[in-house]
Amino acid sequence: MSTTAAKGDSSVATATNIDDEVIARAAARLAGAVRTGRPCTAVRDLIGSDNVAAAYRVQEQFNALLDDGRRTVVGRKIGATSAAVQEQLGVDQPDFGVLFSDMVFNDGATIPTGRLLQPKAEAEVAFRLVEDLATGSLDVAQCRAAVGEAVAAIEVVDSRILEWDISFADTVADNASSGVFVLGSRWRSLTEFEPVDVAMSMSIDGVVVSSGGGVDCLGDPLNALSWLARRAREFGTPLEAGQIILSGALGPMRPLHPGAQITVTISGLGEVSASFTPDLEVTEHE
Repeated sequence: MSTTAAKGDSSVATATNIDDEVIARAAARLAGAVRTGRPCTAVRDLIGSDNVAAAYRVQEQFNALLDDGRRTVVGRKIGATSAAVQEQLGVDQPDFGVLFSDMVFNDGATIPTGRLLQPKAEAEVAFRLVEDLATGSLDVAQCRAAVGEAVAAIEVVDSRILEWDISFADTVADNASSGVFVLGSRWRSLTEFEPVDVAMSMSIDGVVVSSGGGVDCLGDPLNALSWLARRAREFGTPLEAGQIILSGALGPMRPLHPGAQITVTISGLGEVSASFTPDLEVTEHE
């Protein structure tokens, strides 16, 4: 699955006036940061700070450069849905990225700190789709009907760009600052809880560091899903049944350190937790 723009859509598929060679250089810079384990300079010097179409072209190529032939697309993530996170990042609108099979961890997992560069944690509601979201109005009612179940999730965002010095285009190009994510074990249908009503608390090493609720995620996590469904369709890659959707942060993100222990509690969905290795050794994750 790619995040390329759909032909014929005037809002996202217009010419960016950025040469393919420049797009390739930006993608290679980000991929180089992954391969060397050293953050790179921002890519806005190549594509501009607000050229959304160019940024998603870079995202597509960046993801392709990291493809080892084994990773598969498992879903999408929505970034910068919380006003608190937008302020932290210095952006003013959501974005989206692609989730791959090598990013997902189960509840209680130990995550190798060395595979991340500058990790920060967010607490989110994750949805699993049972219907495609490719046609129709893609409004909240349609998106609700497409959700089979939901679970508490931790998203560990990460930036390949030095010191998180990012513009909107930088974070889009960097696959929406995706890192890894952890899914809880208590899946619930939308008849059992209401996403907008959830309350969230996130603790690191036993200290509460972030709190919020469903209303802090674009007013309702289902609003965020509807936004993503429409945006993904515009870019020619509509959401599909079976995909996991990280709907966006319910409160401020917080930095992580080697050895950190993180627990997220979301009312109606329970807890999800993870720990991080105390060293920077990279171990393989299937």
